[in-house]
Amino acid sequence: MPEHGIRSEADTPLPFHPLVYLEDGEEVTIGRPDTNSYGIFPVDGAHLVRRLEAGATPSQAADWYSAEYGEQVDIDDIIGALRELGFVREKGEEPAQTGPVRWQRLGRALFSAPAWICYGLITAWALWCMIRSPDLVPAAEDMLFSEYYAVISLVMFVAAVPLIAIHEAFHALAARRLGIGSKTRLSHRFHFLVVETALDGLVAVERRKRYLPIVAGMVADIVLVSLLITVADAARGPGGAETTAGRVCLAVAFAAVLRVLWQFFLYLRTDVYVLITTMLGCVDLHTTSVRLLRNRFLRLCGRTEGLADESLWHPVDHRAARWYSWLIVAGYTFSLSTFLLALAPVFVKMVSGAVSRFGGEGSSWVELLDSSAFLVMAFWQTALTIWIAARERLRARTSRTHHVIT
Repeated sequence: MPEHGIRSEADTPLPFHPLVYLEDGEEVTIGRPDTNSYGIFPVDGAHLVRRLEAGATPSQAADWYSAEYGEQVDIDDIIGALRELGFVREKGEEPAQTGPVRWQRLGRALFSAPAWICYGLITAWALWCMIRSPDLVPAAEDMLFSEYYAVISLVMFVAAVPLIAIHEAFHALAARRLGIGSKTRLSHRFHFLVVETALDGLVAVERRKRYLPIVAGMVADIVLVSLLITVADAARGPGGAETTAGRVCLAVAFAAVLRVLWQFFLYLRTDVYVLITTMLGCVDLHTTSVRLLRNRFLRLCGRTEGLADESLWHPVDHRAARWYSWLIVAGYTFSLSTFLLALAPVFVKMVSGAVSRFGGEGSSWVELLDSSAFLVMAFWQTALTIWIAARERLRARTSRTHHVIT
């Protein structure tokens, strides 16, 4: 194993892009904020990188490491990893520009003290409205605000777009107020189609500052639900009678409530999952918990030949998985209960009503067209989710990423 690599390169300092460092216990996160490329290093490895970035040649850094820690280091391997992460500037490459992140002021305004007061007042008023008038509590039946099922589906889809956009925007702006960029993409969780906001730069921020960007989407959902309930109350007719506008608001509010509940389906990597893993300092709690559940099931069946080796798991993940694995089971139960008790009755009623129009007499061409459009819209998401899942699986097979150096 070479200690210093090729001599000409070993005696030449490496040019680096601007890097950030975050110490967290026995690990140090190093990264390039402009490309969202980050690596997790042991403390001694981070010290070595700092010396290289400060201008030490590879041979000097290797000699320093040997004298400081009493061990030899494969400096070529370290430099190769740094190049793969994009930390080292290649020949002719200019240093990365790390200017201010866009929308940083808006992010600070949305999460300022006056903004939090407004959010609290809006939520408190909506709670008072529901206590005063229990019919304002969003329910699945509110989704049947029209006799035309395609209209219901179209209105719910169109209304969901800005609500999801605001949810993801709150994630992004909560991070941008800290100077962290973001990327948004379409993905899936199990059989659910979702929109994701990638906040890779949070790994280079101290842990307590990561919590707000993680939960900001749920904050947005709660405020939006409160606003919709308030509008539904204001849209009442004479004598407090329900109106179509009010029922539409409650239907959209119910869909937003489901999105909040969805965050607690802990068999998925939701916002609540990310919050828990961030608080505990886990690496891959979900995978460890699933493997632990599988080991338990195999032991229960008396099959020990297929057990995963638990000694290879990260110790933090292993400790947390002992109780988190049961939350995964509870998440499946909660998810199934939510679907069976809240969504399934309404969905079955709409589907059966749409199908019955084709076999019954007296259905107008408008009703038949409505049923056809509804049935197409009712099942398009499943096809799209399958396509996205297949695309991501193919992308995972053809890409290679390395983010952790030990």
